[in-house]
Amino acid sequence: MTDPLLSVRDLSVAFHQGGKQTLAVDRVSFDIAPGEVMALVGESGSGKSVTANSVLKLLPYPSASHPSGEILFGGRDLLKASEAQLRQVRGNDVTMIFQEPMTSLNPLHTIERQVGEIVELHQGMAGEAVGERILELLHQVGIRDPEKRLKAYPHELSGGQRQRVMIAMALANRPKLLIADEPTTALDVTVQAQILELLKRLQVEYGMSILFITHDLGIVRRFADRVCVMTKGKIVERGTVEEVFAAPKHDYTRHLLASEPRGEPPSADPSRPVVIEGRDVRVWFPVKAGFMRRVVDHVKAVDGINVTLRAGETVGVVGESGSGKTTLGLALTRLISSQGQIAFIGKDIGSYSFKRMRPLRDRLQVVFQDPYGSLSPRMSVGEIIAEGLKVHQPNLSSADRDRAVAGALDEVGLDPATRWRYPHEFSGGQRQRIAIARAMVLKPRFVMLDEPTSALDMTVQAQVVDLLRDLQRKHDLAYLFISHDLKVVKALANHVIVMRAGKVMEEGPSEQIFGAPQNEYTRALMAAAFNMKAIATGAIAQ
Repeated sequence: MTDPLLSVRDLSVAFHQGGKQTLAVDRVSFDIAPGEVMALVGESGSGKSVTANSVLKLLPYPSASHPSGEILFGGRDLLKASEAQLRQVRGNDVTMIFQEPMTSLNPLHTIERQVGEIVELHQGMAGEAVGERILELLHQVGIRDPEKRLKAYPHELSGGQRQRVMIAMALANRPKLLIADEPTTALDVTVQAQILELLKRLQVEYGMSILFITHDLGIVRRFADRVCVMTKGKIVERGTVEEVFAAPKHDYTRHLLASEPRGEPPSADPSRPVVIEGRDVRVWFPVKAGFMRRVVDHVKAVDGINVTLRAGETVGVVGESGSGKTTLGLALTRLISSQGQIAFIGKDIGSYSFKRMRPLRDRLQVVFQDPYGSLSPRMSVGEIIAEGLKVHQPNLSSADRDRAVAGALDEVGLDPATRWRYPHEFSGGQRQRIAIARAMVLKPRFVMLDEPTSALDMTVQAQVVDLLRDLQRKHDLAYLFISHDLKVVKALANHVIVMRAGKVMEEGPSEQIFGAPQNEYTRALMAAAFNMKAIATGAIAQ
């Protein structure tokens, strides 16, 4: 038997605040062998990221502590290592990739400087050798034309490119162990597939081990060798991927495996009234250059798209980041200017000013991707939901407004008594329910749902999908559902539009798009979403 590279023994993690102690990780043990991929799986709050951060002592000490346990790496207990000793391990022997590269990369420094800093600090390189090593790393992680990206800042790169830069930085010193904490959660399915392929290739090439943190069991099935399932700070099941997926022993594991969004959308009825319709919708952003800032070109974010939504129907809009799907939704709701015809309940609103649109806003609502960013942290939940009522129904009494807020919370499955609390006191899934309640309290006819489930755990995703279906049936709502998660779209949408670079690649009934896609790009999307196989069609650029 080979000695483990990393051995976590009886690890506990406690957080101390206001004289109270909360146990986040409770006596967790696992080993990772050299060259092995081990996945740590569980929902948000299960303790998996806290466990991973403990390996390199990245927790907020001294508010965090370890009541028990040891973390052995190369025979040394990292929990007892000094800060100087840990600096030798961090970045050299053990490195980490985080979920959101935009918050991990410095927005004020170029890619060249950020990758070069690691090479200089850890390998002692200088001069031309640093530049050569940077280009070598960017080539390895699949950045096209890396010479042109050296002077770029993080905001000038796509999400997939930023994650590739993070991987280049993590692998710069050929680590023995890579900790990947939800590295693909915020990425499109196609980019997700590419990043996983890249990590697997580099893992084999470098012979390194990976501790992979995720809530997505579909990724685990295709990427990991062994898996540990966590909930409430404990590991409740462990084994090879084949064993755990074929015959899960614990109820929680079975619950996770059954948590993918399921069911069918409400049947579409072509005789139902049209709620919103767009004809030849265009959103072109001017590109200006020269001393006089003349328009020399246009970015055609949405380029001549037709869309019709009827009462009780969901149109799913899918595509990679930058395809124009959110821009299309913003144009239909008149949140940005556009050209073409847009009709809402028979009214031509395509030329309406933002002021003229105000009386219609209660019937045109939006639910955004990140509820934490769209809910004010300074307002209670009750105030957030009541805000729209104050604007659109100013004659409501305080008592009637409070009853409407309580009813909206009850409708989305939250206790009305929680309306006095603030957003940070809720989980991600609960915050998304609050965002949905804020939209539903105004009794809208049309709701634009912009990636409302992409940041949620699989189990919470399934619950939100069921909630949206129930609300649609109850209120006869028309949904424009924007997402890169095709599994969720399949469970919700009657009709699907596939977008790329502002244009429609393919559209049709959901059964046709998912059952027999005609376009090569659509087939590549389906392969990435449902098979996670290597994208060999060439339809999708890295």
